[in-house]
Amino acid sequence: MVFLGGFRSNMEGTKARWVEEWARARGYACLRFDYSGHGASSGAFEEGCIGDWAEDAVEAVEALTEGRQVLVGSSMGGWIALLLARRFPGRVAGLLGIAAAPDFTEAIWEAASPEQREAILRDGVAYAPSEYADEPTPITSRLIEEGRSHLLLDSEIRLDCKVRLLHGLADADVPPSTGLRLIEAIEGEDVRLTLVKGVDHRFSTERDLALIGRELEELLG
Repeated sequence: MVFLGGFRSNMEGTKARWVEEWARARGYACLRFDYSGHGASSGAFEEGCIGDWAEDAVEAVEALTEGRQVLVGSSMGGWIALLLARRFPGRVAGLLGIAAAPDFTEAIWEAASPEQREAILRDGVAYAPSEYADEPTPITSRLIEEGRSHLLLDSEIRLDCKVRLLHGLADADVPPSTGLRLIEAIEGEDVRLTLVKGVDHRFSTERDLALIGRELEELLG
């Protein structure tokens, strides 16, 4: 099992640690790691982009795992999980997206104020307040522009693995409509989206984690 974290999150988060404990208690190996510029990894966060972090995930899977994998992607990790599943057809046995956020860089650009867009184009970076960190989040022109080479939602996403998607109806960061667009885009034989009332983007209460466990049980069959 491979846990793929979100934008500016790290492998010590509640969901990452819970998934590892859940997997190991059932005899499964589990890999969690920090992308470059995240958590304990080297590199500057503002220098990274989706392609860099996806390549980090590719290298981690190739170097540190064997056999078939279940990918668990949270928020941005859901986007990276989808890119990995297309990169490794036949090796990914299942994919669980938790508040998956494919194409979120484009959503950031669309939601940016005129002043923020001007700063990104003029200075290469703008800073957005974040409720998840004390410091504002740098939004760079490279993050936006490079992200456009990995957009998924406006085309067919062909996957040959089981796919389960969880999305909270109270998610203010990645709207539930993203989950609906994603399930419409995925072409596969066993794909399901569960919308959960009253759950926000964190998806980390005891009830939420129990639901993640039930979805994993089904993916593992």
